[in-house]
Amino acid sequence: MATVSSSAAPAGLPGEPEPHSSAPAPSLPSQQNSVSVLSDAGDLLRALAAPVRIAIVLQLRDADRCVHELVAALDVTQPLISQHLRVLKTAGVVQGDRRGREVVYRLVDDHLAHIVIAAVAHVQEGK
Repeated sequence: MATVSSSAAPAGLPGEPEPHSSAPAPSLPSQQNSVSVLSDAGDLLRALAAPVRIAIVLQLRDADRCVHELVAALDVTQPLISQHLRVLKTAGVVQGDRRGREVVYRLVDDHLAHIVIAAVAHVQEGK
């Protein structure tokens, strides 16, 4: 009979999936709309497929931010941040809300942050 030593690595935080968990995969779309759904999922993943956009999503996961805050946090130029925000907004990843002279950006939902966090964690596991 196997025993567990007290030096075993602790489990993840409550509510966090274990690495490579056996959680059930989402059901596949019906044959009728599978091409459309998978195409849209591909578009979403392409929108997330740039290091600056990944960094923006990670920043917005913590708090809503305006462009100048993202420029300062990521040390990238304002035009580049704006260009990446436009791609993320078109893909439905972020939404901008005008507050006076500024536009404050936020993630549309937390699912997208989970995708980015899982991708970053997966890469870190291999290093």
